Amino acid sequence: MPQASPRGTYLQVCESLRQEIEDGGIADTLPSEAALMRSHGVSRNTIRRALKVLEADGVVESAPGVGWRVARDGDRRSLAERMADLLAEDSLSVGDAYPSEAKLCERFGASRTAVRRVLAQMEGNGLLATVHGKGRTVRALPTPAVRP
Repeated sequence: MPQASPRGTYLQVCESLRQEIEDGGIADTLPSEAALMRSHGVSRNTIRRALKVLEADGVVESAPGVGWRVARDGDRRSLAERMADLLAEDSLSVGDAYPSEAKLCERFGASRTAVRRVLAQMEGNGLLATVHGKGRTVRALPTPAVRP
């Protein structure tokens, strides 16, 4: 990575690895952390943070004695995409209650930290609103993404 990013270098590495997996460039076992450090020009901590995000999203899994590998039969959409799609899947409308952090963690098999990160992102994008003591409510519905 040539420059630091306000978005977070680990997120850039994460998206680069996600794209490589989706494109078939990585089909089974990921390169070693050392190889990923060299190819992305970042520290081991940055690589580990990126891998943890991909693990939380169900894209990769840790394989003891092997390293990291692409998760089998997993939903390869990011946690953010799956949580946004939940609005349509559960037929939620503006003003409806959004599921609690605990329910989201259970539903997606993700850590509370990962869920909170996506919830903050959804609030920042204007999709959710937090009412103290009442939880989160749907503030707006996402616009459908155009996929090639």
